[in-house]
Amino acid sequence: MKAYSYDRVLRDVTAPAPNPIARLAAKQAALVEFAQFQALRLERAAQEQDALERTLPYPQHDGNRSASFRRPALVNWLAGAASACIAGLGAILMFSDGLRFDARLRYASLEAKIIQEALGPPPPPKLAMPPPPEFEAMPATDWAASLDEALAADEDRFERFATNPIKRVADEPVSTFSIDVDTASYSYVRRLLNSGVLPPKHAVRAEEMINYFDYSWPSPATRSEAFRATVAVSDSPWTQGNKLVYIGIKGYELPAHEQPDVNLVLLIDVSGSMAQEDKLPLVQRSIELLLPHLKPYDTVAMVTYAGDAGVALYPTPAREQAKILDALWALEAGGSTAGAAGIETAYELAKSTFRQGGVNRVMLATDGDFNVGITSVDELKAYVARERASGIFLSVLGFGQGGYQDELAQALAQNGNGVAAYIDSLSEAEKMLVQESTASLFTIAKDVKLQVEFNPATVEQYRLVGYETRALRREDFDNDAVDAGDIGSGHKVTAIYEITPTASAAGSGSSGVYGDLKIRYKHPDGRRSQLIEQPILINPLPLSPTLQRDVELATAVAGFAQLLRGDPYTGSLTFDDVLRPAEASVGNDHNGYRGEFVELVREAQVLKEASEAGAASDVQNP
Repeated sequence: MKAYSYDRVLRDVTAPAPNPIARLAAKQAALVEFAQFQALRLERAAQEQDALERTLPYPQHDGNRSASFRRPALVNWLAGAASACIAGLGAILMFSDGLRFDARLRYASLEAKIIQEALGPPPPPKLAMPPPPEFEAMPATDWAASLDEALAADEDRFERFATNPIKRVADEPVSTFSIDVDTASYSYVRRLLNSGVLPPKHAVRAEEMINYFDYSWPSPATRSEAFRATVAVSDSPWTQGNKLVYIGIKGYELPAHEQPDVNLVLLIDVSGSMAQEDKLPLVQRSIELLLPHLKPYDTVAMVTYAGDAGVALYPTPAREQAKILDALWALEAGGSTAGAAGIETAYELAKSTFRQGGVNRVMLATDGDFNVGITSVDELKAYVARERASGIFLSVLGFGQGGYQDELAQALAQNGNGVAAYIDSLSEAEKMLVQESTASLFTIAKDVKLQVEFNPATVEQYRLVGYETRALRREDFDNDAVDAGDIGSGHKVTAIYEITPTASAAGSGSSGVYGDLKIRYKHPDGRRSQLIEQPILINPLPLSPTLQRDVELATAVAGFAQLLRGDPYTGSLTFDDVLRPAEASVGNDHNGYRGEFVELVREAQVLKEASEAGAASDVQNP
């Protein structure tokens, strides 16, 4: 067997392969051979140690060494570690299909690295006396338990929800929901797919997948018009005879001279769980990207929480970047997570430098792990909801994987009139905090609700794609006390309904309507809502070529999200059916997001095929 170092196993698991399935197989083979090699090394070391011990003048009893003798602790511990390694890999191969193997790949790789570093070259024989009798080696089960704890901590948590059902217009003609501008689901799904893992069903929120992309919906002309709505209609690609109705909203984009002053308080989790490279270090680099895009007289403050909350930086003009960066890069992770105390301190600091007529926002950066203080999601939601009445809003930036509490991040952002984003890379931070900084900071409309009343003469049934966690009751639409989502400067939001036209509407080609669209919203400092209404025409005006490509992309993303979730309403839709419009819609892909989406669809297709092949093999060979 060839010698296998950690560097070599890394080269093997990252080596090019003709296709993703071959790459997964190569990773599996490399890790298994590496573990076997390490087990052989340990066995040989143990044999050499035994031979050495037999040459030493220990008392013998019936051919055995004295009971007072103990093999050196390191050899015992490493032998147990190798056994745990082999057992762990065996469990992976026996109980995981081809899809889930890569879900555990980084843990097997980490395990191999720890064993390799602890092992090093075989130690030279020692003639010194063995350790005293009272010395006990660390049991191998301690190592296995630590691995189990690490795997258990890798469970990210999401709100569970049922897919929106098909509804008959005769029974329920009105559909009402809150707007959602968050995109956290897309970046989380991307991270998993890029790691060779299909996402869990409840991590996929179709509306956040769709709204990740920049669509060219028409903009309002003046600030008095907070946003403009556009309606488009196309054939459904997954149900013959059905139609897709697109509702596109574009918020007014504030020019630089109209952007209000910013009072920004950064609430940064520096607990022990944030020590990983994709957590606090990525938070620091992300904030560093944001600072040059603030105005000189905007203020930045920094509150940390880990055990006791503390003020790392009192409000400081953005022009003093050196001072802000010194405080930022001085942060270190360590301690338990007193998230509730951190939030309270951040709000108090924001109130002390409140900007009348400006933007007052707390931006929370965390992996979502609040393990002391107010741990109830409902209590935290109530606290943030009370504080938003003072004019201070809350946004949440999620970082890292393993214990990520998406449900809590979403709840806090929704109740704080802010956005929830998931930062999986520096490029995502650049998108969120630089390209979309005005949308993230400057709210142009709050409590935005949509309501569609379908025409029973032209629509037989309908289904809203996504927005399950944003559903509202019909009576909530006119109730200004009911909270809803907000839209920032230049934000774009898309909603898609699948409808089944009646026989008369399907064949008439008439100029009638499928229904009426109503939108309610409040100005950022308003208390009474405004109403916008427009019809959903059966034959709307033709779209521009650019907007037509955008509609094709939105359709592809909607189909992709439903395939990932395993939703039952997409008929015979396949990943190939998603790829065709996705590839056609790439166009002038300035930032590469559309091309990246095409690659994610291909990766998901391969992973899904591997998963299904593994499942079929299990059935044939139980």
